[in-house]
Amino acid sequence: MPAITADTLALARIPGAALGDVERPVRAVTTAPQGHEGEGFPVRRAFAGIDARVLDPFIMMDQMGEVEYLPGEPKGTSWHPHRGFETVTYLLDGAFQHQDSHGGGGLITDGATQWMTAGGGILHIETPPVELVESGGVFHGIQLWVNLPGKDKMTAPAYQNLEGRQVTLLASEDGGSLLRVIAGDVAGHRGPGSTRTPIALVHATVSPGAQLSLPWNTSFNALVYVLSGSGTVGAQGRPVRTGQTAVLGAGDRLTLGADATQDARHSAGLDVIILGGEPIREPVAQYGPFVMNTREELVKAVEDYQSGRFGQIPADALMPHVAR
Repeated sequence: MPAITADTLALARIPGAALGDVERPVRAVTTAPQGHEGEGFPVRRAFAGIDARVLDPFIMMDQMGEVEYLPGEPKGTSWHPHRGFETVTYLLDGAFQHQDSHGGGGLITDGATQWMTAGGGILHIETPPVELVESGGVFHGIQLWVNLPGKDKMTAPAYQNLEGRQVTLLASEDGGSLLRVIAGDVAGHRGPGSTRTPIALVHATVSPGAQLSLPWNTSFNALVYVLSGSGTVGAQGRPVRTGQTAVLGAGDRLTLGADATQDARHSAGLDVIILGGEPIREPVAQYGPFVMNTREELVKAVEDYQSGRFGQIPADALMPHVAR
């Protein structure tokens, strides 16, 4: 996959386990069901079946693709609203355009991230560019929803465009794993993403037969989602494969291992998203694209959206392209 890569020999190394470190145990492994989102692009629902209390502060995560589109097939979403959380779109392969009602927007390609704070309310669109729709091609990424605490839910909307070259690149102690730190702090190294809710988001590639031992903030939860490949999680070596999420318990450190033999058609190693955050521990009320604390706040969100208080679709608005 063409997400940002590097020679691990030239990168800063993550320190190995220290005496007294507590390994995070594997609490559960779930398999993501497949479905469709937006105008019909395929997704895996990474957090389906996982207790929301374990996920806190995360709401949902979709793996978009990996799919090889024929000409005319690429799809995205039309204009739609959000309130009360942040969306994080990380693209491993292909291209995606974004535009919103508060002036944010841009094109992201291999290894880049769009970070949108919906806050008090925003309208936006995400769609493949005309060129990709016309030519077809590979499309692969994730979208993560990060909850906001009640005090920040009505904050002003904001937008961050993080190019792939901006991510912090690290190597495991033995050089067998490459880490791309998109947000948060990993072993004293910070990613470029600015987060209202304290989280860490890492895309790691573990070479066949290698092992990754990663220090992790003890106040954060810990989730590992397998984008592709096969391997193990935890000191007990719990097997995991493409499309599965491992939920980890408390501790200082987490361990991953890549199987020595991988399916060469789909993976050159174990590719995972590792994420964790500080639990908000507040009630969650969700209705589609609105994530609030109470039902009354959801009713108000719908009323505000219908009344045009989320902003207006720009006159020169980006629209989904349909190949002719």
